[in-house]
Amino acid sequence: MSARIGVAVMAVLLLVYIVLVGQRAWLLLISGEPIGVAMGAALVVLPIVAAWALGRELWFGFRAEQLGRRLEAEDALPADDVAVRPSGRVMRADGDAVFPAYKAEVEASPESWRAWYRLALAYDAAGDRKRARAAVRTAITLEGRERRGSR
Repeated sequence: MSARIGVAVMAVLLLVYIVLVGQRAWLLLISGEPIGVAMGAALVVLPIVAAWALGRELWFGFRAEQLGRRLEAEDALPADDVAVRPSGRVMRADGDAVFPAYKAEVEASPESWRAWYRLALAYDAAGDRKRARAAVRTAITLEGRERRGSR
């Protein structure tokens, strides 16, 4: 739940930023001064990029959570006994120990979004957030293909 609160706070702060920069851009655009108009035009780009990035990250989080809930409903989430810190994070050594099994599962069935999602959890447990996000993106793509194929 604290992650959702953090996301909500960051999203609200980014929206405030978008509004304030957009307002400043508008004031510069209507100033009539050539430099002000040029700066205003440049500032219009920032809120557009920020809104796109916010939307993309929120959609990623929504889809990742959907897949996690779906795996949980199928009782297909990893059930490895691993030691965790008081914060709930997996101890890195334990995460590294279970990682090879999930990597082998992806290598055995590279078109399985479930295998990719479990690999993402293993990457995250091993402390490799960049690869975890990439694996979740792959899982999202494969699940989307599976869903479109079953129509």
